[in-house]
Amino acid sequence: MSDGNFVNGQSYEPLRRLLSDSKIQELQTQIRVNNNIEDTNWDEETIKLKDLEHSSWQPKLLIAIDGDYSKSIIQNGYPGAEIGYITVSTVVILLDKVRELEKEQFIDPKKFRETEQPTSIDSLFVGCNVVLQGEDCAKSSMRKILYNELKKFKVFGETETLLDTYEFLLKERLDSGRASKCPHDNCDADYEFNVGEYRCNSCNGKLYSTDALRLHELLNSSGTSGEMYGQIKETFKKLQLIHLLRSFEQQPKYFSLLRDIAFFIEGTLAVFSTASWLAKPIRTELERLNTKVNEEFGSNLMVLGIERTGSFVNHFTNIDTMRDGSNHNFPNQSAYLLTNKYIKEHIVFNEKPDYIYLKDTSFGRKFFYKTNAGHRVVASIATYNNYQSNLETAFPAQFPRLVEILQLLDKLVSNRYENSVTPLATAHAEAAIPLNLGKSIFEKIAREIKANSNNND
Repeated sequence: MSDGNFVNGQSYEPLRRLLSDSKIQELQTQIRVNNNIEDTNWDEETIKLKDLEHSSWQPKLLIAIDGDYSKSIIQNGYPGAEIGYITVSTVVILLDKVRELEKEQFIDPKKFRETEQPTSIDSLFVGCNVVLQGEDCAKSSMRKILYNELKKFKVFGETETLLDTYEFLLKERLDSGRASKCPHDNCDADYEFNVGEYRCNSCNGKLYSTDALRLHELLNSSGTSGEMYGQIKETFKKLQLIHLLRSFEQQPKYFSLLRDIAFFIEGTLAVFSTASWLAKPIRTELERLNTKVNEEFGSNLMVLGIERTGSFVNHFTNIDTMRDGSNHNFPNQSAYLLTNKYIKEHIVFNEKPDYIYLKDTSFGRKFFYKTNAGHRVVASIATYNNYQSNLETAFPAQFPRLVEILQLLDKLVSNRYENSVTPLATAHAEAAIPLNLGKSIFEKIAREIKANSNNND
């Protein structure tokens, strides 16, 4: 824009034309406005924690999963050459040790830091114009890296790898999945689902089990691939959750710990984009694991997703804000359990009678909670059967371990950033600055907890 456009307010002329345009004015008159929400009495509509039966349960461990990514241009002689740096961090908080420290008059900061044990999955992925030796393009390079990265990580020394976890979930896709196309250029054959590394029967090009995620389709060959890096991060987070659960199951001496762990993952309990098919096998596996835990220990798993941003967070802020601007419209220590009807009418507007929010991509239920200190939390609870997943109704019984979760949220609200809890604040910091890349700490922690449990028996 030339300097002359700023003379005498000329820079505002396009805006004036836009606002005075009859088409814009006509469109504004047709836009539907939601006014019903202002009349809601949230004191009557919410569930009060004091009205629910109190639980004395306290977790021994908190495990939080969060991730981050960044991208950078590199100099390799090709324009726009880009790499993406992705990290998914898992933080274990030893609550037994925290409770012991809280008894002391002065808490040693060093000892307190020792109650938080982080580990990170750290990966570099290629984007535009970055090709590995032996590969013919950036996309084939990215596919190879993705497969190899999943092979590297495992929780315990004797349990399956992250790739093994993924390929277990892939089995359901093998039986019922709709095939995409072979990832090799100039090959029109359907992609053949399988595990490991293998060859396309049509073009003889190398295929990987991880090609079924179709994340390589998000690589931008002529620009930045931020969407791809973001979706890899999100996919890794969901796989890490199931990997942790299965790894504890595969160690019989540690399996009982699952009744005493609260799992937190940043974001909603859903899988989006090209890997969205993972949601169905994740639901199936969560149901299986929860049934086993319930049968052996009489308790459900505790898995929560916490949303920091987005439409649900914005909506919760809006309904909690009174006309004078204060945040007291929604009562403290109260929860609102969301139904499909409420979501359609107030958050994701849709009047189609057969529309069900995140029907095929979610494995949890959302709710709003305002803590005893007045902090807002938008959370999802993992569900384990069709009754719990039915969005047409929202009864407390459809939200597994609701009372214990609300009591826990009261204790874990984070002051480090809004709309989150302490474990995820720590995991986020670890993801943003991964100081413990590749450091496996789960086996050590599990041994300590098991030893303490034996001593207390």
